[in-house]
Order: sequence, then C-alpha cells, then structure tokens
Amino acid sequence: MHRPHQDHFVETKVNIRTLSVLPLVLMGFAQAAIAETRIGFVNSDRVMREAAPAVRAQQRLEKEFEKRDQELQVMAKDLQALQEELERGATTSLSETEQRNKERAFNDLNRDFQRKQREFREDLNQRRNEELASVLEKANLAVRQIAETDKYDVIFQDAVYASPRIDITDKVIKALSDANK
Repeated sequence: MHRPHQDHFVETKVNIRTLSVLPLVLMGFAQAAIAETRIGFVNSDRVMREAAPAVRAQQRLEKEFEKRDQELQVMAKDLQALQEELERGATTSLSETEQRNKERAFNDLNRDFQRKQREFREDLNQRRNEELASVLEKANLAVRQIAETDKYDVIFQDAVYASPRIDITDKVIKALSDANK
C-alpha cells in the first residue's frame, strides 16, 4: 500500500534539512571571500601635511603671500598707533578739528585694512584650494597605483577607526616623495 501523503511529508522534511544547511554553507563562502578581500586605509590629513608635494605647495603659498601678509601687519600696527593717539588725544588738549581729522584717518585706514584683509583671505583660500586639488590628484593617483600593484580590493579614506595593520598612509607618502625626485 502506497501513501502519497507520507511521501510528500518525507520530501518536505528533506527540503527543510537542505534549507537549514544552506545558510551555513553560504556563510562559509562569505567568510572565505572576506578572508581573501584586501583592505587598506589612507589618512588623507597626514598625506596633506607630510607628503613632499603638499609641503612644497605650502611653501609656495607662504612665499607667494608673504609680501601681502607683511603689508597687512604694518597696516595693523599703524591702526593700533592711531588708536592709541586718539585715546591719548581725548585726554589731552587736541582741538576738536584735530581729533576729528585723526578719527577720519583712523576710520579710512581701518576700512582699507578690512578690505585688504578680506581680499587677502579670499585670494589665499582660492590659491590654497588650487594647490590642494593638485596634491589630492597626485595622492589619488598614488593610491590607485598602490592598490593595483599590491592587489587591494578597496582602500578607505578618512575612517573613524582603522587598524594600523591596514594603514598604507606611509606607503602613499613615500610614493609621492619618490615620484617628485
């Protein structure tokens, strides 16, 4: 006597067993894939501070803006001296006209100083962004070359935490320094 209902039950039982083993097999494959995955990390802040192109870019900016910075420092000293004169003049016997003229000169110099300082900051920021973009382009190229040469699957930048074991920042800094020799 054949029981079709019972055979179906046995077949279902086998399928359930197979399905319960399948996640374990898949988890084993996933762990093997993860074990073969090569991950790296680059600290971009360090690269932008320590790599030869970044250091040279900073030196170029300092040299380029040095004269304007010194001019602003001289203007700031002149403003401070004028302010001190005005404060002394208020307690001494400066005529009203002399006091007004000094205040006008102070306000004119202060306005000029503020304008030049704002222009200086804007120009400096624009040039810094240009220089940093150039350094970043070179750094990204170095990272790609290291990734291809050393067969990395992924390289992260700016992580909250990265083990020193996967940190390739020193390699990138060295590659950038070597490329510019």
